[in-house]
Amino acid sequence: MLVEDGINSPKVSSKSFGFSKKINYPSADRNKKPILDVLQKHFKKDIEGRVLEISSGTGQHASYFALHFPRLIFQPSEYDMSLFESIKAYANDTPTRNLKDPIRINIVEDWKTWNIGNDFDYVININMIHVAPFACSVGLFKNVSAIIKPEGLLITYGAYANNGILEPQSNRDFDNSIRARDPECGVRDIQDLKILAESYGINLIYAYDLPSNNKCLVWQKNRVSFYVLVGISKQLVI
Repeated sequence: MLVEDGINSPKVSSKSFGFSKKINYPSADRNKKPILDVLQKHFKKDIEGRVLEISSGTGQHASYFALHFPRLIFQPSEYDMSLFESIKAYANDTPTRNLKDPIRINIVEDWKTWNIGNDFDYVININMIHVAPFACSVGLFKNVSAIIKPEGLLITYGAYANNGILEPQSNRDFDNSIRARDPECGVRDIQDLKILAESYGINLIYAYDLPSNNKCLVWQKNRVSFYVLVGISKQLVI
């Protein structure tokens, strides 16, 4: 999924000259370092683990992050299969060789249809929540709660409102432009997302203000699985 931070009509420059099939997205180049700074605060470098990126876009973020976490295996994914060639090109040029080929994920479908395991340490989701229907946010938290380990982390990035307040004016204009294209989409409120996430056993533990009036949110799955708790509650009812 491609989206330019806060701009209605994004300009995507393709580096498809010669043999390269990479697509270069200017906003990804601008925000990858600030997002990496957050990941480096929370991702462990001394373990061998697995990272799933949901909605990888061009593959720029996954390649950049993989380079800085050589012991982690990164699994990119995308709904739009036209972006697969770009993701593969970035993977092939990642010298640490820890970025896999992309898989197709429809976030509103059950994770068992994705042909992946349920033992991820981390999940990354950049610039999806505000440009997708709320059902995609539901699918994100529901499925992530099933595929990450207890105490695993979900990192989300984008524009967010908080307690009904969306600042500054550029973000309000951005939100209006998104909703004009699709009324089911738009900038989400952190408090609404917290309620949704908590219903699936995931809690917001950090919120970072990043450049261009965006935020990076760090979510953590409870130590006890949401599905275990559901099973216990059903037993108690019986």
